[in-house]
Amino acid sequence: MTDTLSFPDPTQLAVPFFVAAILAEFIWIAVKGKGGRYETRDAVTSLIMGAGSVASGLLLGFIAYGFFMVLWTITPLDLGTSVGVFILCFVLDDLRYYWVHRFGHRIRWVWASHVNHHSSQHYNLTTALRQTWTGTFTFMMIVRAPLILLGFHPAIVLFCGGLNLIYQFWIHTEAIGKMPRWFEAIMNTPSHHRVHHGRNPRYLDCNYAGVFIIWDKMFGTFVPEQDSEKVDYGLVHNLGSFNPLRVAFHEWIGIFQDVIQPGLTLRQRLNYAFGPPGYSHDGSRDTSETIKAKHLKRKPQDRGSPGFTQ
Repeated sequence: MTDTLSFPDPTQLAVPFFVAAILAEFIWIAVKGKGGRYETRDAVTSLIMGAGSVASGLLLGFIAYGFFMVLWTITPLDLGTSVGVFILCFVLDDLRYYWVHRFGHRIRWVWASHVNHHSSQHYNLTTALRQTWTGTFTFMMIVRAPLILLGFHPAIVLFCGGLNLIYQFWIHTEAIGKMPRWFEAIMNTPSHHRVHHGRNPRYLDCNYAGVFIIWDKMFGTFVPEQDSEKVDYGLVHNLGSFNPLRVAFHEWIGIFQDVIQPGLTLRQRLNYAFGPPGYSHDGSRDTSETIKAKHLKRKPQDRGSPGFTQ
């Protein structure tokens, strides 16, 4: 078995490209006066979050990799290192990403880690770098376990995951409108991902894809960008803060505060941690479902339209 297999981290190799692309987008927006907006404090926060994510990966990455190597020692399968294996792994890992991403919006424990990526009220290439510092603590590494057990070496799985993240960088922009129809039909694009970052009721909890938008179409979570409704970026309740520590940890603190409330049943405490974001035992908050339901009460004509058919 290929126990000693290793590859470089493609995201680290892509850093010069990230920097060049951010500068190009910034210049494009400044010259053309369209295609997005940069706000200095917001962009700096995103860059700090990106640096912190790299640091947390260096400090804690051994946990996930150690888990994967344990699985590798117990699986009797080894698919090898052919080009076909890499391609198959890339596609299956993107399916894995879809479900982890979907869990990240539907399970508060995972949302506590993912929420910082949605905390910017702007949408530009620096937003792509606004990554989590606490992903290890969600234990979503478990979702990659089937790939290892099927015979994909951990190094290949992590390499393909890095390529997936590199792909997702360029879709965080308003400078690109819509791609050719065939490309929009198969691949995740800036148009599709702008929708995902929207706080509009129509755009909540959709377009979870990393690379291939076909997963959303297969599982009923695809919502196209509407020319009639501009995307409003950010959280349902925006933070109003550029403090990286608040961005990184505010939802974890919120979970702790909710769980220790006096007078709750065990089920209610578990729901505050593992139920959907917005859950409250007394109905004082809104989940994405109740937000959509309230919108349809105000605008029943939207029933059955994109975003209100799930």
